[in-house]
Amino acid sequence: MSNDTTLVLGATGKTGRRILARLRLRGTPVRAASRSSRTRFDWSDPGGWDAALRGVDVAYVVAPRVPGPVHEFVARAEAAGVRRLVLLSGRGSDTWGDSSFGLDMRSAEDAVRGSALEWTVLRPSNFAQNFDEDVFHAALVAGELALPAGTVPEPFIDAEDVADAAAAVLTEPDRHTGRIYELTGPRALTFGEAVELISRTSGRPIAYRQVSPAQYTAALVEEGVGEEDAHHVAEMFVLMERGLLAGTTDDLATVLGRAPRTFEDYVVRAAAAGAWGR
Repeated sequence: MSNDTTLVLGATGKTGRRILARLRLRGTPVRAASRSSRTRFDWSDPGGWDAALRGVDVAYVVAPRVPGPVHEFVARAEAAGVRRLVLLSGRGSDTWGDSSFGLDMRSAEDAVRGSALEWTVLRPSNFAQNFDEDVFHAALVAGELALPAGTVPEPFIDAEDVADAAAAVLTEPDRHTGRIYELTGPRALTFGEAVELISRTSGRPIAYRQVSPAQYTAALVEEGVGEEDAHHVAEMFVLMERGLLAGTTDDLATVLGRAPRTFEDYVVRAAAAGAWGR
């Protein structure tokens, strides 16, 4: 059997489903894999990995929530004849230092970059779509978003841009092997500024309030989030407040030959779709 298939893990997720649509439009042979896809893939069940990897040339990998499994996955991929891996990681992961945030992504990078396979790593900033697809959506609809983020801005990136970049990297191997791309939007905004834009564009009164990491963790736990997961999310904001990830890069333009979409463009599209109510 020849290896000519592109495997997309996390196929129902924020980037995975967008990448699938792009690859299918290009006519690329593609296999969607997730816990709910026809090809089932679960990081906690290695028994199904070999079937997902059969006949695969290149795989798009989204790190699991715990460190470790990607090392075994890479070994299985090598044995299956996979040639390339494209990993979705996190912005500036090699600057996170002693932070407890992102140990899963750093472990996945170690596995991929230390392998004998060709590889590319995509490190995007926080997705603009966190405001309408999950994470912050319910709070915005309720009228107030409270987070442990202050005046340090974030260069939010549109998930559509990440999917465009991933599709390009997956289908243009000669240009991107051994590269790490730090993907950002064209400018950085504070969370307060982002919420103000959402409020103005949606026509709804929505406020932003800064809280402490401890308060945020407690609020997440009260909402039913596990204490460990809540602490992990709060640690992301502690890391962001260091200011090391606030700048923008030209890496998206390097991959795609165009500027990234603006946050305003995202807000207009989401508001027109009724993301925060009409």
